[in-house]
Amino acid sequence: MAHTLKCAFSHILILVGSLSILLVTPSSCFSLKKVVNVTSSNYNWSPSVATWYGLPTGDGSEGGACGYGNAVGQPPLSSMISAGSPLIYQSGKGCGSCYEVTCIGNHACSGNPVTVTITDECPGTCGSDSPYHFDLSGRAFGAMAISGQDGNLRKVGKIVVQHRRVPCNYNGVSIAFHVDSKSNPYYFATAVEYENGDGDLKKVELMEAFGNTWVTMQQSYGAVWKYNKQSLLRAPFSIRLTTIESGKIFVAKNVIPAGWKPGQTYRALGNFS
Repeated sequence: MAHTLKCAFSHILILVGSLSILLVTPSSCFSLKKVVNVTSSNYNWSPSVATWYGLPTGDGSEGGACGYGNAVGQPPLSSMISAGSPLIYQSGKGCGSCYEVTCIGNHACSGNPVTVTITDECPGTCGSDSPYHFDLSGRAFGAMAISGQDGNLRKVGKIVVQHRRVPCNYNGVSIAFHVDSKSNPYYFATAVEYENGDGDLKKVELMEAFGNTWVTMQQSYGAVWKYNKQSLLRAPFSIRLTTIESGKIFVAKNVIPAGWKPGQTYRALGNFS
């Protein structure tokens, strides 16, 4: 019995000591850099700030630095997108990655997370106020509000939020390849869209018809990858994708058909599992 009471008393002292530290630490628990000390890769919450741009219920820049064009306003993205500060955009390597963002800094916040896809780069000094800065579309920003309070939340302009990296899930949508308008019989470029899972891409490779060798494409900008052969390309093309976070591989066999045209979108049979 004495031993049990001693152990219980010891646990109480530890609890009291921990509470004392929290009470006497001056405002450090409200510092954006100290709210949560975790990495986004394990799906825990981290501190950040959020702003919004474009029309109040629009899709931000209607395209953005990732090269998705008007696809950002159409399903499955449906304007639920964000531009990211340098640590999020990662010179375009962050394009296509998905995050949950929840608003905690205003009475109009619902506290319910919204899921957004990175489609743009946050301009100017974005990121100087917090390493992780989400410049959301007007629609995504308003979606964090209590029902009927989206207008009031947008009036605030800038709020404290928490975020975490999450797997992308486009609910049965296949990976899409939107051929860049500057492509021609000797030069091929494509935006890669709607990748489930990691969402981001480490490597994109192309194999021509009748070939057995994968050629590594260069990142042109954002989610657009290019191959400048400087001689006649032979379609159909197969495209192999490798993600950054998990290193998963997806092969879209003969996804770009013979007779392909610039500006057209072609879909793979399936997506990352």
